[in-house]
Amino acid sequence: MAPEFPLPVLGFAAWSGTGKTTLLERLIPLLRAEGLRIALVKHAHHRFDIDVPGKDSHRLRQAGAGQVLVCSARRRALMVEHETEHEPVLAEELRVLDPALADLVLVEGFRHEALPKIELHRPELGKPLLFPDDPHVIAVATPGATGIDTALPLLDLDAPQTLRDFIMRWLPTYPRKAP
Repeated sequence: MAPEFPLPVLGFAAWSGTGKTTLLERLIPLLRAEGLRIALVKHAHHRFDIDVPGKDSHRLRQAGAGQVLVCSARRRALMVEHETEHEPVLAEELRVLDPALADLVLVEGFRHEALPKIELHRPELGKPLLFPDDPHVIAVATPGATGIDTALPLLDLDAPQTLRDFIMRWLPTYPRKAP
């Protein structure tokens, strides 16, 4: 069951090194050209920090502020420190997004979550396919869109326009916004 959220949520699941970020970097402009406003949730498997040591926001967070909201005329960034370390849950992370500012949420990672997802697969990595054990995979993208025995749609991982076309057919009908 996909997380409760007022917008379509579509995941991209793959083993590390498959090229999820690279694909999304190429796919997002194609979806924007279709008039879609994109929000993205990315799962990081390691500690990360978007704050720069020495800057005011970093100094205040280091001083003990559990939430730091940095705002400018152009953007907003919220950093929240968790009291205990725990894996993120997609439904909780989606609550942070403003659905009024997007038409589609793309999710990178969160491979084990129950949401519609496109599996990205590069056979040369020697990793097993996810779709046989994941009923939420709705398509598989692999180089050349060949070599995988499945009834699921096969998309060309190296041709992001094929993923764009699939996503545009998959999306529910609603008025498109201008890019």
